[in-house]
Amino acid sequence: MKKRRFLLSLVFLLAFSMILSACSSKETGGEKDGGKSEEKPKFMSILTGGTGGTYYPLGGSFAKIIKDATGIDTNAETSGASAENMTTLKKGDGELAFTQTDIASYASEGKLMFKDNAVDNIKAIATLYPETIQIVTTEKSGIKSVQDLKGKKVSVGAPGSGTAANAEQILEAYGLTFSDIKKQDLSFDESTQGIQDGTIDAAFVTAGTPTGAVEGLSATEKVVIVPLDQDKIDAIIAKYPYYIKEEIPSGTYGMANAVPTVAVQAMLVARSDLSEQTVYDITKAIFENLDKVTHAKGKLIKVENALNGVGIEVHPGAKKYFDEKGVKAQ
Repeated sequence: MKKRRFLLSLVFLLAFSMILSACSSKETGGEKDGGKSEEKPKFMSILTGGTGGTYYPLGGSFAKIIKDATGIDTNAETSGASAENMTTLKKGDGELAFTQTDIASYASEGKLMFKDNAVDNIKAIATLYPETIQIVTTEKSGIKSVQDLKGKKVSVGAPGSGTAANAEQILEAYGLTFSDIKKQDLSFDESTQGIQDGTIDAAFVTAGTPTGAVEGLSATEKVVIVPLDQDKIDAIIAKYPYYIKEEIPSGTYGMANAVPTVAVQAMLVARSDLSEQTVYDITKAIFENLDKVTHAKGKLIKVENALNGVGIEVHPGAKKYFDEKGVKAQ
């Protein structure tokens, strides 16, 4: 009888211990609960893009700022950029990522390249700066208009990048499709190298200007950025409201004249299961240390514009910071 009582008591004790353990796990961040976990990660990855674009160097600055301000060991990783970054976050392989506002919307809504594969675990930290759509070629190519791209070898960006969607929509405005060009799927570095080598004729590059890969090309070739006609710009914006009018200033890449085009916006997103406190600390670190961003685009990142055109739900941690600053979407 005593042995039986002892065993029964042991069973109750073990059950009670398991309940306490489960409760403790929830309170200390043992579960991924949509941003409510208070557990601070020891390491984070920021998914960026290719080394020739803007995301990678900017991500390097952000990683150092976050590490210095929060103590979280943070690393900027190269990737195929926007669309690939969303898929990678969905798999849980990364904590933060750069993307375009249009691609984040497609991912959240399960549209276009995310059809039947919506990404439901991302939330916005902030929009950052315009991502300019640049149709890059050289003077010797003879390409002066979008119509001139017909039949030419044209790179539309790395597989998984947002550039391909931009290229498709620009071509559409001119009555063209990918079947009208000899489509190449190359990174920015590969694109500019291909233009220099003569293996391709032109490339779509969606990135902040000046873009490193295009600057490199301009050192050896007379770069031409193909302009968009005003009526086409208006039509693109009317159909796809996440675009904005943009102009590449004269002097960029050594060009004599400004070039009219369109842009989306770069944004930083976080996995939604990062805790509110962690994302608050990250957001605060970035926006209060913008003077430490070494890339030229750092000058365009402003806290008062951080919620403009976000397009997806803002992470509670970022919202808390912007509420303190009185920042609202305009």
